[in-house]
Amino acid sequence: MLGLAAMGLTWVDAEITNPGRRSRKSKLRFLVDSGAIYSMVPAPVLRKVGIRPLRTEIFELADGRTARHKVGHALFRVQGKLGGSDVIFGGPRDEPLLGAVTLEEVGLELDP
Repeated sequence: MLGLAAMGLTWVDAEITNPGRRSRKSKLRFLVDSGAIYSMVPAPVLRKVGIRPLRTEIFELADGRTARHKVGHALFRVQGKLGGSDVIFGGPRDEPLLGAVTLEEVGLELDP
C-alpha cells in the first residue's frame, strides 16, 4: 500500500530502468495518479536511460481533449518492489506520473 499523502496528493520516489540494460536507470519523484492507466515520464529522461518508443497511441486527457504520445516499456522499482510496465513519453516539463497499471505490476495499490 502507498500512503504518502499531503494535501490530497500522493507522491512516491521510484526508479525507472531500461529493461534491456539494467545499469541504465534514473530516480524520480512521481505523483501517484489513480485516474491514470499508464505512467508518464518526461521523454528526455526515458531517452537518457535508453528506453525507446514501441508505438504511438492516442490518449484522452482529463479535460476531454486527446493527445498522441509515444509509448515504451520500462522497469519500475517502487518501495523495493520491481515490475515492468508501459510508460508514456511525456513532454520535457511534464510531471512524472505513476499510473494504475504500473502500481499493479509492482504489487502495490493506492490507499487514499
